[in-house]
Amino acid sequence: MEWEWEWVLDYLTGMIKPALALTAVLMAVALSYFEKLGLETDMIYSIFRAFLQLSIIGFVLQFIFTQQNPIWILLAYLFMVCVAGYTAGQRAKHVPNGKYIAGVSILVGTSLTMFILVILTVFPFTPRYIIPVAGMMVGNSMTTTGVTMKRLRDDIRSQMNLVETALALGATPRQAILQQVKRSLVIALSPVVDNCKTVGLISLPGAMTGLIMGGASPLEAIQLQIVVMNMLVGASTVSCIISTYLCWPNFFTDGYQLQENVFSSD
Repeated sequence: MEWEWEWVLDYLTGMIKPALALTAVLMAVALSYFEKLGLETDMIYSIFRAFLQLSIIGFVLQFIFTQQNPIWILLAYLFMVCVAGYTAGQRAKHVPNGKYIAGVSILVGTSLTMFILVILTVFPFTPRYIIPVAGMMVGNSMTTTGVTMKRLRDDIRSQMNLVETALALGATPRQAILQQVKRSLVIALSPVVDNCKTVGLISLPGAMTGLIMGGASPLEAIQLQIVVMNMLVGASTVSCIISTYLCWPNFFTDGYQLQENVFSSD
């Protein structure tokens, strides 16, 4: 019990610097007030929420890291996937069953990538490695999957005449929206690919920066960052492609016609 209270005390002591860093937020709040942007409440709420969420997850991870049962890894991973699926589905709210499609896509893309990394012994299957790695992959896949689904639906809506003409000429639904599918994938994945092209030249990524600030050598940090970039590209691509395969059947009726109710609202 004494040991448990000791790390709680260490945590509270370590929060002195984050508290001092609130000065930057106060500066932003002051600027928003004087410029009449109206963002003061949102800024304060967002920072308070981030502080609360990170504090809670910090204690949760501290508990999980001390456990030997792999079920805790799976529970933490599934929780992240559920939240990510809901968030991505909210972005693509006009896509039927969008939350479920996003959740399944993220689950398959990230779990497949994770399985490959573990099988190849890139990472050991321990909470200290798997949970942070899974968090990065799930978060990135959440963003790209949400963009893919929303863009696909919006593109089909803006080009309904072309799609309906292709259907009238005998094309299957998949063939009729093939160009829209490709365009949505390219748009969603382009930021990930561009980030790989410029990593280290414009900014130092979070994982690499954290290692360096934690005392690791820059060469060790670079090695890990290369692994991170590889897995993000793989997980995001798989998740996005699966989301398109799960999305398009919901855009058509059994008679191969576009669902008017899906495209009738903005």
